[in-house]
Amino acid sequence: MKLENEHAIITEDLVKKYKNVVAVDGISLKVKKGEVFAFLGPNGAGKTTTVEILEGVRTKTSGKAYVLGYDIDKRQDLEQLKKKIGTLPQEFNTHQNLTVRENLKFWSRMYAKNLPIDDLIALVNLEEKAKERYKNLSGGLQRRLGIAIALVNDPELVFLDEPTTGLDPRARRETWAVIEGLKQKGKTVFLTTHYMEEAEVLADTVAIIHKGKIVALGSPAELIDKYGSENKIIVRGSSSKTRDLIHRTLFQLGPMETAEGEVMISTKKAKIAEVIELLEKEKVPYRDIITQRPSLEDVFLNLTGERLLGERGDED
Repeated sequence: MKLENEHAIITEDLVKKYKNVVAVDGISLKVKKGEVFAFLGPNGAGKTTTVEILEGVRTKTSGKAYVLGYDIDKRQDLEQLKKKIGTLPQEFNTHQNLTVRENLKFWSRMYAKNLPIDDLIALVNLEEKAKERYKNLSGGLQRRLGIAIALVNDPELVFLDEPTTGLDPRARRETWAVIEGLKQKGKTVFLTTHYMEEAEVLADTVAIIHKGKIVALGSPAELIDKYGSENKIIVRGSSSKTRDLIHRTLFQLGPMETAEGEVMISTKKAKIAEVIELLEKEKVPYRDIITQRPSLEDVFLNLTGERLLGERGDED
């Protein structure tokens, strides 16, 4: 039975245990239709395990999960669901000696409903590589083909598990553009990542997962505002004398740190106008003023006491 609602995914106290190890520990979340939802956390946090449960690949220990209104506990529902989702697993691979076009044709034959091959190739910007064999593509192009394969059945919901792991910065940003294009086409995207910038750039909603538990949930801006560090204003001078003058002039604005030729002020709200006004009033020379706002990295560090590092994908 399909339950209609505004959410693509609903989970209630989802748990997955392996003997004495709790990989997923009571996860409850809601993913709205049409949004990019980022599951952000370190390797081994439980991201991939959760995704595989939602895809019907792995069984849960307890809790509830509804995907596109289907109850994943019901075999009939699960069979219907698999026709409506697309997946890009972490360890994606496909036929090495087939071309881009041939691979898409191969995978499209597995579904009664599928998108035109040319549309898929265009969607991931692989027109110039359509006749190139998979094994000859760069890592970034292989991941983009993987996304196209995940879309062959024109799914409502797409699971992308660490889609940019191991890619260079340029290939990563090209993949981001493809993901943004999926949202523009009305697809719901469930993205797992351990890249903070990726979540911050792409996601409407971010769930931060740590040791199997969701420790924060909200838009990137909401999480940064609630859990992030203070803003920083950096005033750069040209000498230690200037730096000392800046320090004495601005000491009342907040905690300060000094470095060679600059003073950094931590404050809840950036007060650039006030900084400039004080410097001008006291005729203190300075070279420039820059601001640094907190990021999701600060959020993760403040919530867990750890930094989110690593290049390899999840091994949950």
